Amino acid sequence: MGLWSRVKRSMRALFGGIIEKTEDPELILQQTIRDMRDRVPELNNSVAQVMATEKLLAKNKERLGTQVVDLDARIRASVKMGRDDIATAYIGQLQQAQMDHQKTSQQLEHAELASKQALKARDNYVLQMQRRTAEAMQLINQSKQAKLQEQLAQTMASFQLGDDAGTFNEMRDKIDRRAAAAEAKLQLGTSSVDTQMQEIEREAMDMQLQDKLLTYKREMGLLGPGGGGQQALPAEGETANAHPVINEGSTNN
Repeated sequence: MGLWSRVKRSMRALFGGIIEKTEDPELILQQTIRDMRDRVPELNNSVAQVMATEKLLAKNKERLGTQVVDLDARIRASVKMGRDDIATAYIGQLQQAQMDHQKTSQQLEHAELASKQALKARDNYVLQMQRRTAEAMQLINQSKQAKLQEQLAQTMASFQLGDDAGTFNEMRDKIDRRAAAAEAKLQLGTSSVDTQMQEIEREAMDMQLQDKLLTYKREMGLLGPGGGGQQALPAEGETANAHPVINEGSTNN
């Protein structure tokens, strides 16, 4: 194989591969459907021309038939009047009209057959176009499904569970560290000196309120004898109704 042949083969393989990659089956099928639909008006125009020729021949045949009848009547009238010369002229016109009528009848038969064939061809093309269109739409749907499956396969091929699991674990540890730090700061804030001082001040305020309440009761005479002062609170482990224990075995002095 010569060098030039090898170069041509390489170029054909290169450009053929590029064209094949750029060909989109969906776009090509859609364009094919549009081309088939665009041919329908052209077929309709062709059929209309054939049918117009048929109708024109039919009118000519009718006109020639009327002319033949009229010339025959004129010939009879001329013969009746003894005008053989005029009758002879009319006979010549009648023969020509009869020849034209016969020729037009033959042409009309061919035109009628052509019209039927044109209509049949147009109808067959429309049926074929509808069948091809339905088939093309089915192929387009299959192509879309194939593309979706290809995209899903690519996504699954590039999906790595280990990487995502590592990301989740890393984010979980980070959130746990932030939550622990926030909890420690909160605990430290609640056990600070300022918090303890606020508790002491709140307790002192409660004592002042109790003293004020006793003052109001004393002024209103609601406190009995010896109730002038605040009753001492019992010590821890003692009860408020505790009395001295009397020894039954002691003697009176």
